[in-house]
Amino acid sequence: MIAKKGGGRLTIRERTEEWENRLLSPYACPASASRGRMTPEEPCPIRTAFARDRDRIIHCKAFRRLKYKTQVFLSPEGDHYRTRLTHTLEVAQIARTIARALRLNEDLTEAIALGHDLGHTPFGHAGERALNGLRPGGFRHYEQSLRVVDRLERDGRGLNLTWEVRNGIERHTTGEPAATMEGRVVRLADRIAYINHDIDDAIRGGVLTEKDVPFRDVLGSTHSVRINTLITDTVLHSMDSDTLSLSPTVEEAFDGLHEFMFSHVYRDPVAKSEEGKAIHVVRSLYGYFMDHTGRLHEEYRHILRQDGPEAAVCDYIAGMTDRFAVQTYNELFIPSGWKR
Repeated sequence: MIAKKGGGRLTIRERTEEWENRLLSPYACPASASRGRMTPEEPCPIRTAFARDRDRIIHCKAFRRLKYKTQVFLSPEGDHYRTRLTHTLEVAQIARTIARALRLNEDLTEAIALGHDLGHTPFGHAGERALNGLRPGGFRHYEQSLRVVDRLERDGRGLNLTWEVRNGIERHTTGEPAATMEGRVVRLADRIAYINHDIDDAIRGGVLTEKDVPFRDVLGSTHSVRINTLITDTVLHSMDSDTLSLSPTVEEAFDGLHEFMFSHVYRDPVAKSEEGKAIHVVRSLYGYFMDHTGRLHEEYRHILRQDGPEAAVCDYIAGMTDRFAVQTYNELFIPSGWKR
């Protein structure tokens, strides 16, 4: 601790906040400028509010479950395909690289990145589409991610995250952009990460070859070069600005690559051959638990009482890993051998 003006000593957190105020970009969000938490808390003497949020997300149950949730390929045979967890870590790495180069708040950026997919369903977007068609009012994983940190974690008490992290999580994918530059960086990093690692997985799975990937002359011919091109171009065209920009040439190629992935991978009949089964599993589980709410896990009983059966059942299924969803389906719907 060091002396501060007017007497007393600065805590380590206060020293970090002073450093942020001096050195971060004027477009960054320093921790001392946070709008705060829904429930006020005593500040940590060491960590800033955003660093504290990052730690809470890493240690929550929903974060650990991402390890066994599908990214694109359902139940792939092989240890090197991405899961929702490895996707999240890649987003965090890309986002922090951009944030550091632009002198933004890395702790805030990382917290948003690590929390952005906590509400994703089992079986990736197939599970999301299934729940969206079942629940009155629909289901969107970014809204569910916010619900996880606000209502579901810590036995219904939530993680009590700062406004800026919550805003970045909720707005990481569509609609109005995040209020902070850090949140907008995560939104771009998410897109950079999933398009490029999905190319990598599609090549590994035999859906594509490297030569099939377009815009190699602009973005590069390998996974690492493409990511480096996009990060570098973003940084060079976003310095000293409150907006994120790509050069027209790179942006056009990036958008074209996105369209290519939708037509050749995300809708590919081989890559998505198991989606119909996944959707059937989610629909069957939803129907069963709507008819048997008494069989919901104990931690969802308070949601049942407060928000009704649709919310409780949706929360329960959305929180399942792929393997737990399949295991539960088998226990409920597949006959087992008779035991005397």
